Amino acid sequence: MTWVILTGRQNDLDQVATPHKIITNRDYLAHPALFRGQRPKVINLSNNYGYQSRGYYASLLAGSRGHKVIPTVETMIDLSERKLYDHALPELELALNKCRKDLGGAFPQKVCIFFGIGSSRIWDRFAKLLFDWFRAPALEVHITDSAEWASIRKIGFHPLARMTEEEEKRFLQCLETYTSREWRDTKGRTPARYTFATLVDPHEELPPSEISSLRYWAKIAEKMGVEIEPITKKDLAKLANYDALFIRETTSISNHTYRFARRAQQEGMPVIDDPLSMIRCTNKVYLSELMTYNKVPVPPTVMIAGISDLEVAAQTLGFPLVLKIPDSSFSRGVKKCATFEELKTLATEWLEDSDLLIAQKFIPTQYDWRVGVLGGQPLFAVHYLMAKKHWQIVNHKANGKPDQGGIKTFTLKEAPAHVVETAVRAARCIGDGLYGVDLKETKDGVFVIEVNDNPNLDHGWEDSGEKDEVWVRLTQWFLERLDRQGR
Repeated sequence: MTWVILTGRQNDLDQVATPHKIITNRDYLAHPALFRGQRPKVINLSNNYGYQSRGYYASLLAGSRGHKVIPTVETMIDLSERKLYDHALPELELALNKCRKDLGGAFPQKVCIFFGIGSSRIWDRFAKLLFDWFRAPALEVHITDSAEWASIRKIGFHPLARMTEEEEKRFLQCLETYTSREWRDTKGRTPARYTFATLVDPHEELPPSEISSLRYWAKIAEKMGVEIEPITKKDLAKLANYDALFIRETTSISNHTYRFARRAQQEGMPVIDDPLSMIRCTNKVYLSELMTYNKVPVPPTVMIAGISDLEVAAQTLGFPLVLKIPDSSFSRGVKKCATFEELKTLATEWLEDSDLLIAQKFIPTQYDWRVGVLGGQPLFAVHYLMAKKHWQIVNHKANGKPDQGGIKTFTLKEAPAHVVETAVRAARCIGDGLYGVDLKETKDGVFVIEVNDNPNLDHGWEDSGEKDEVWVRLTQWFLERLDRQGR
């Protein structure tokens, strides 16, 4: 196994301090042919991980060169602002406060964690959890302590340039411990048998897959040497016991589904939905910009950053128009505005919680095409019919359960080729996983409305056209990636 350590400056780390190859991030960036034909594990110890810095680009390009790297660009972004890691703090603070008794009742103002290892065994639980959340070589956690509860004020990187002599000595010990392990612990299993975890919430009102559908998948997967096992949000600690993860809860980067996806990715497990797909698909502003950049047709769109933009939206799009909150699902946070007064009232309310909104031209149709795309290839095609006396496929009523429209199924050969081709182009802009692309088919052409990272997939519905081939291909997607890893 080849380990490569990147530093910001030539003298940041003594070559004799570790047996691993040490080069500067500048040399790594300037010589893309380095380590060609190899798959090194890269530890990026740059002193600056800021956006578009050399440290940032080193991790970004490591991914494009097929090199494993810590920290990843995603981790750099996560730790760039407190609001981006706020969702991790409750779990981390709970683990932190369990150390109080062993620490003698008080916490230091700052603790440094190197490769998930603390300064003593007292910190083991917290240090491991912190490393699970943020795979980074050196982190510092600033703590505010009171008599009853210790809270985390800030989490940040702890660069070599700021380490004391004692900290650097401990860092090198932790580096040796970390690099002597496998990148991911291997588990002895029967070669032809795998177990896939399926994350579900039995109480979810509108789950992307019903439990009965997942049982149906399990029967098909069993014939392919795969066991399907349901897990819930309480089972995060058990996740590494499985070979792959299929998330069948409505995803959000602010809840545990994103946490599961990140952990699975960190463990080297094939996962649907992967964290990057979640980030990309959950934000309608990003999707609109991405589709436009890649020349995928979308409805005429105007970005709303403040009330002053409403007049432009009205003049450009006309009425009625559709106003959208960037992060929403199942038709929530999507409203039709018939007049300028309605637009201004709604935008004023929503701008209190979101700095950006998008307004789109209203395109009335009796149905939306939903094309499932898996691994960059079409998987299924259906019509989602509009809810009764409503302009969306789901009508979220003020009282009672949401009202959903029906479904009309097609084989892929029956679906219009230009609809399927547009859906595939849109999905490939996002990634290589499973996506549900919503499209409007009109006399003026086909328009992509949304790309969903967590599409509905139910037996007797989305699989009606292609039958069991849908589930076989889903299973095969995971198996192909496991085979590539040699697991």
